[in-house]
Amino acid sequence: MALNINGKELETDEEGYLLNLNEWTRDAAVELAKSESVEMTESHWEVIDFLREYYDEYQIAPAVRVLTKAIGKKLGKEKGNSKYLYELFPYGPAKQACKIAGLPKPTGCI
Repeated sequence: MALNINGKELETDEEGYLLNLNEWTRDAAVELAKSESVEMTESHWEVIDFLREYYDEYQIAPAVRVLTKAIGKKLGKEKGNSKYLYELFPYGPAKQACKIAGLPKPTGCI
């Protein structure tokens, strides 16, 4: 599969995750979000930016439990909880947010 962003083809796997993480852009994120029926807001970008920083540091996409805990530490308790994250990413905060962030599917996600 491929995603067309500003005239450039970005290859994805069968689930829609980018194959080349270095091809990710904010424009790509918007298109990936549309494919997931997510309309990006500042709150969404905050989580996406957090995930990309986390991945740069640890070279792994966090599972939902780790994501929730890490966001709570960095962004505060009101954002570091499953209810808040599921409101932003209803099909799974780790799985859906990682896809939009251009990261691999988190370990342990079905």
